[in-house]
Amino acid sequence: QVQLVESGGGLVQPGGSLRLSCAASGFIFSIYVMGWYRQAPGKQRELVATITSGGSTNYADSVKGRFTISRDSAKDTVYLQMNSLKPEDTAVYYCNAQRTFRTAYWGQGTQVTVSS
Repeated sequence: QVQLVESGGGLVQPGGSLRLSCAASGFIFSIYVMGWYRQAPGKQRELVATITSGGSTNYADSVKGRFTISRDSAKDTVYLQMNSLKPEDTAVYYCNAQRTFRTAYWGQGTQVTVSS
């Protein structure tokens, strides 16, 4: 049915880059606010970035200037370009889809590890 499948995670060195992808299916992608969240071990899940159907973006202060969220309506896919990665960016990254007055959808997560 509804699916959000993240990919692109992995191990990178500090200062490196990674691009996460989230392939959506089973719902009308174009009318949902899409987002990326992350959760480090022992910590609560936190917002990383969101993008509306109109292309408006919002970022956590910790990633501003380093991460870029985008969406490709033709592919029903949302991306998170992560540059200048820091060890504190290490977490499982989750894709999210939200529409007002609807239950949010979540992906299974993809691991991002930033370490020397």
